[in-house]
Amino acid sequence: MTKTIDPASIPQPDLHSILLTAVAPRPICFASTVDAEGNVNLSPFSYFNVFSSNPPVLIFSPARSGRDNTHKHSYLNVKEVPEVVINIVNHPIVEQMSLASTAYERGVNEFQKSGLTEVPSEKVRPPRVGEAPVCFECTVQQTIELAEEPGAGNLIIAKVELIHINENYLDDQGSLDTQKLDLVGRMGGSWYIRAAGDALFEIPKPIRTKGIGVDTLPEGIRESHVLTGNNLGRLGNLEKLPSEEEIRQIEQDDEVRMIKKKVGDNPTQLKKQLHWLAQKVLDEGETKKAMAILIHAENI
Repeated sequence: MTKTIDPASIPQPDLHSILLTAVAPRPICFASTVDAEGNVNLSPFSYFNVFSSNPPVLIFSPARSGRDNTHKHSYLNVKEVPEVVINIVNHPIVEQMSLASTAYERGVNEFQKSGLTEVPSEKVRPPRVGEAPVCFECTVQQTIELAEEPGAGNLIIAKVELIHINENYLDDQGSLDTQKLDLVGRMGGSWYIRAAGDALFEIPKPIRTKGIGVDTLPEGIRESHVLTGNNLGRLGNLEKLPSEEEIRQIEQDDEVRMIKKKVGDNPTQLKKQLHWLAQKVLDEGETKKAMAILIHAENI
């Protein structure tokens, strides 16, 4: 069953909760800004992402307060001084990030409250966060007020002018290392997620190749009671089905022969066991071998 909701039919806090719990995990940044008098503000945002690489553009959204409809200090600041440093938040500073989200009075410096280090920027007036793995000095190109009601977003479109990268987060080739970055994402309520360890996984990107697609897989594979949608998606990313020679070779695979010996002359059970084997092989990253096992199972 499906629960269907008209956004206009529920209170704004309830809608806010649904959106933030369902649309997750969201990357988190610190936006550091200054007002016309030079007072520094540092606020975290999970209404944030990258939207262009040429030109390099980041967008974050200081939404109106759901309680009293006031604007966030970050928004008021960029209206006065259209510059911002967008600092990426990772696990080593996530608690300080949470502290900085406190609704302090305007003019209070959250760098001091959170214990983070102000580092002078080179091209813009707001300082950057010394502990952040990556910092983007930006000029604000445009602000867009989406509405005037409580909870309404205000899009801050920021063009990257200079990037600072902590070299501790680079790999041997000088590129940013995802595993070293140890990033965090915002979930619903008070929950976060840590992008590290077993939470990280890789999927081959279908950029330079054109996958055959799930629709071209044999019917017995598409309708398998063992394989998941993710399994089928990985198989559909292959450029072509295995050759007859590759299928003949898989018949001599030790695990395939062991299953045949164990199951005997029960074709239904044999096919199911071969599908379980193919799934295990897929999880090990051997997609071509898994496909050969499945085609072999189809030919039984």
